[in-house]
Amino acid sequence: MDFDYQIFFMDDMHVNEVVTENEDGSFTIFINSNLCDSKRLEAINHAIHHITNCDFEKTDVQDIESTAHF
Repeated sequence: MDFDYQIFFMDDMHVNEVVTENEDGSFTIFINSNLCDSKRLEAINHAIHHITNCDFEKTDVQDIESTAHF
């Protein structure tokens, strides 16, 4: 499955990452810029896992997160 995404590194975030689905079907990933490099990569991979796993089409948040934290 192909998907388009863009990544922004943001200050003042209280979480590691946030993913939003855009109107055109692409995704925007916001990463906490205060994370070290390895945690940033971990956060990016976690966000991409949500996208590739079609989690935005699901409704059970507990199931989504339990699957994402393999």
